[in-house]
Amino acid sequence: MNFELLPSDFFGYENLLTDQEKTALTNLRAYLESDVRPIVNGCWERAEFPAEVIRPLAQLGAYSFGWPETRPFENSAVFRGFVALEVARVDASVATFVGVQNGLACGTIAATGSQEQRDEWLPRLASGEIVGAFGLTEPFSGSDAAQGLRTTATRTGDTWLLNGEKRWIGNATFSDITIIWAKDTADGMVKGFIVPTDTAGYSATKIDGKISLRAVQNADIVLENVVVPERNRLQNANSFRDTAKVLRLTRAEVAWAAVGTSIGAYEAAVAYAKERVQFGKEIGGHQLVQDLLVKSLGNITASLGMVVRVSQMLDEGSQRDEHAALAKLYTTARMRETVAWCRELFGGNGIVLDYDVARFFADAEAVYSYEGTREMNTLIVGRSITGQAAFV
Repeated sequence: MNFELLPSDFFGYENLLTDQEKTALTNLRAYLESDVRPIVNGCWERAEFPAEVIRPLAQLGAYSFGWPETRPFENSAVFRGFVALEVARVDASVATFVGVQNGLACGTIAATGSQEQRDEWLPRLASGEIVGAFGLTEPFSGSDAAQGLRTTATRTGDTWLLNGEKRWIGNATFSDITIIWAKDTADGMVKGFIVPTDTAGYSATKIDGKISLRAVQNADIVLENVVVPERNRLQNANSFRDTAKVLRLTRAEVAWAAVGTSIGAYEAAVAYAKERVQFGKEIGGHQLVQDLLVKSLGNITASLGMVVRVSQMLDEGSQRDEHAALAKLYTTARMRETVAWCRELFGGNGIVLDYDVARFFADAEAVYSYEGTREMNTLIVGRSITGQAAFV
């Protein structure tokens, strides 16, 4: 298969990729179109995750490209961003699964685990042999996780006792391991633990009734005297600053997924504009419809420029928290505008799943909120601008 630029990549940012990266992206795109796109509306409607995609995505490298222990070839952060974009332009729920498996589960172990922990867990996660989840958010602690974390960890000899609750944990109804963040009762510092989900005292209950990312299996987790061996404590996670290292990386990945979600809605709108006939001609020939499409493409193009640059900065070693924060808050805000304009183009047909745009429209709300709200990311950037923290 030959590589082709996405029509929505109006300035041709994909041309920055190497030939090997383009080939990998082409193979991923082909699988997503042939095997994932046909099933995602049904999964969304039933609020079921398509487990059959987990291993094929692993074989295509979706969880392995970022880590020396598992990557099939040297690759750039820009390429890895385009991987997130490609998945999201087909389905934001599947993209969220990939983000949890790759960015949060693998990423936490890569960033804060010992080399022994990396060697033990990264290949298993990257191959899809096991599924991971990331337990930070709690029922009463979201944006204030640095100070408000209530889950506790108490050390006794070579084991730790975990107690507490987590909420909104993606993948957690079927994960094999969950990264649990808890406050050490001895020093008050936040520490991370790799917790097998079959451990006594660990339970996860699916959250029902969602209107966004319905295929994502979010769960409430309860930890009641869960015993974790010291070898499963992430050896380089000794404060919330270490947690923040992971969140900076995944925040940029969510920015890429936001662009992909925008593109998914935009592509559906372009296709509809070329086939829907009103007043004797295709609606794509009407000025107001073209206005919606051009505004959408402008948002996509501006957002692509931002995420490409923030990923280049990661490769250069110059990316900071405020860079990822600005990318996430900007691209998700533009995504929210874009999916609304694209849904508007469909009229009444925009509220049914048949045309895909309704799914992108609904899913954008969750992508807009998770991995740091617009308000919290604004305060991270504002602190960088002024030198003053305004979080409280």
